[in-house]
Amino acid sequence: MFSFRKEIFQEQDTLVVGLFDDDEHTKVAKEVDERLNGFVTEGISDGDIHTEYGTVSKILPMALCETKRLYFIGLGKRDKLDETLFRKAFGRLFKRLQRDHIKKVSIAFDSVVPANVSEEKCASLIAESMGMATYQLAHFKKNTRALPYIDALCIVTKREDDLLPLLAHGYALSKGVNIARHLVHSPSNVLTAEAMAEFARELALMHEFSIDVLEKEQMEELGMGALLAVNQGSEEPPAMIVIKYQGLKEWKDITAFVGKGVTYDTGGYSIKPKTGMPGMKGDMGGAAAVLGAMETIGRVKPKANILAVIPCTDNMISGAAFKPDDVITSLSGRTIEVLNTDAEGRLALADAVTYAKQLGASRIIDVATLTGGIVTALGSWMTGAMTNDKELYQKIEKLGAQMGEPIWQMPYNYDYRAQVKKSDIADLNNSPTRKAHPIMGGAFIGEFAEDTPWVHLDIAGTSMAETAHDLGPKGPTGVMARTLAGFAIQD
Repeated sequence: MFSFRKEIFQEQDTLVVGLFDDDEHTKVAKEVDERLNGFVTEGISDGDIHTEYGTVSKILPMALCETKRLYFIGLGKRDKLDETLFRKAFGRLFKRLQRDHIKKVSIAFDSVVPANVSEEKCASLIAESMGMATYQLAHFKKNTRALPYIDALCIVTKREDDLLPLLAHGYALSKGVNIARHLVHSPSNVLTAEAMAEFARELALMHEFSIDVLEKEQMEELGMGALLAVNQGSEEPPAMIVIKYQGLKEWKDITAFVGKGVTYDTGGYSIKPKTGMPGMKGDMGGAAAVLGAMETIGRVKPKANILAVIPCTDNMISGAAFKPDDVITSLSGRTIEVLNTDAEGRLALADAVTYAKQLGASRIIDVATLTGGIVTALGSWMTGAMTNDKELYQKIEKLGAQMGEPIWQMPYNYDYRAQVKKSDIADLNNSPTRKAHPIMGGAFIGEFAEDTPWVHLDIAGTSMAETAHDLGPKGPTGVMARTLAGFAIQD
């Protein structure tokens, strides 16, 4: 897929050249301009070629050079282009190339490197944006044709091909995102808990991970009463997926990724309105993010120990389903008064977080499409977070910013924690109040993390895009797959 060359022009090639609008042409852009007898300078002056950020201009040089097509990507001011803007600009470029049915493309690398981003990082970002931006969601329509994928990317640079591992790294990040998108997009009658477990087994086989899938009988023996309660109304059996990646000599200093895997959420007896049902196939977005992160980890193979724990079930209604006023006993031994069966994700996560601790987790990061309240609070632009460990959270927040997945910390103190302990008949209750709703959900999970360093990420608002965007289609975003993978890789 990736190759390198030093000569700018090649016969029948599609070449991309970067243009900044606040300085003279780069050396490469000057060489292109000279070869085209000043066509680039003239085109900018006439408005046929643009240097403004995010613009893409196409010309056919005809007999002026052997290259068949030239695309110019406007990158704006050289000193204003950060990693996020760079990633989005190239996402826009690759979408244009895909629409134009370009399958092989060369990039004049030295012409696109800005002042504030290293050459190494630029290489990674180019591959990452290519993989993400050109992804197309599967569908069940007949007689429709997908756009072609770019299957060959050549980097034109005087450097040796030491950029190859960085291109592979960026592409690995995009593959993780796209796996998460694929899973979230899958209908719940196709992606059951068992089907997700089978997907995880295939992933583990591909990357030589250790995997264990607990079935219902094993959960009953262990006492996973919270997850089992959510599953009571379903005809589909639950699954607790446990994946281990060992990148260190000893199995210690373990980071646990815990992802909510509710494959469909009706709300149970606290039933959702009819307008709240569509889209609930995506209530396993946290599980998808974790599996996506594991895909990237399997490709990059960082020096870290990663434990993925994914509780999977749907939340259905039947004569056997759990009900408001039920009292259940979690894996931790703590009892829970159920006041809202639509607050089921935190119940599944309670047992998963406890199990991660039992398996030796040194720190826990849970990801979940947990609450509509986080959408009200932050919209679709920020992931909400809670933590009991400032240092751990700051690492996650920084990585999120670098990946273009911004995170905002919600408050978490005694006043909030006290609310989930207000029950006359149980240790905890799963839905104490509508006030501070997203914080209540996180605070409940935090009771099971206890003193283990923990970060909770609520992606209910960021897991879906309402429209197509520079880095992907309308629909599942695969959010947090890159941030989680980045945490494993940076350690």
